[in-house]
Amino acid sequence: MDATLVKWMSPEDANNGGFVHGGVVMRLCDEVAGLAAMRHSRVRCVTAGIDRMTFNARVDVGELLTLHARVNAVWKSSMEVGVRVLAENVYTGEVRHTSSAYLTMVAIDVDTGRPVPVPDLPEPTDPDTIRRAAEAQVRRVNRLAERDQLAGGRDGA
Repeated sequence: MDATLVKWMSPEDANNGGFVHGGVVMRLCDEVAGLAAMRHSRVRCVTAGIDRMTFNARVDVGELLTLHARVNAVWKSSMEVGVRVLAENVYTGEVRHTSSAYLTMVAIDVDTGRPVPVPDLPEPTDPDTIRRAAEAQVRRVNRLAERDQLAGGRDGA
C-alpha cells in the first residue's frame, strides 16, 4: 500500500542555517509512513523505529516536498515502510531526491494497545517490488541481530 504527502516548506520549517530542518523532514517521513501502514493494515499504527534516514541534499525554504511511502514488507504485526522524499523548486520545475528513510511500523489494537496481526502483502511480481521486499528482509535480519547482540551484552550487567 502506498501513501503520498505533499507540503510546502515555509520559513517556520527553517533551521539556523536557513534551510529546512532535518527534523521537519523526519517528522513528515514518520507521518507518511504511518499513513501507508494504516492504509495497509486498516488499524492504528505506531512507529517502532527508523532503521535508516539519509539526507542526500538540503531542502530549501519555499520548495514543495513530496513524500512517497510504500509498505515494503510485512511480518506478524509489523511492517517496513520505505519513504522517498523529493523537493521541487516550484519556479523552475526542478525536482531533486533529497532523502530516504525506512521505518518499522507496528499495528496496534485501539482498545488494548497491543500489537495485532497485519494482512500479508500481495505476492511481489515486478522486479522493483521483489527487490524492495528482499532488502527489507535484510534490514530486518540485521536489526534483530543487533538487538539480540546488545541485549546479550546487558544480561551480565
